[in-house]
Amino acid sequence: MIIINGEPSDAVAPGATVTELLAALDVPDRGVAVAVDAEVIPRGAWATFAVPDGARVEVLIAVQGG
Repeated sequence: MIIINGEPSDAVAPGATVTELLAALDVPDRGVAVAVDAEVIPRGAWATFAVPDGARVEVLIAVQGG
């Protein structure tokens, strides 16, 4: 199971790519940063980086406003 933003999630199976994970979460692909096990994953690696079982994923979405 993957932990997303501190919560266990079955949105995707372990081994899914970051791109697949974001699509399953319906998260836009712009204004987003993703870290897996405290390591930021560069956008260029999202399509190939497979999220391992037990990974702790942080999905950060930029928000405008003050």
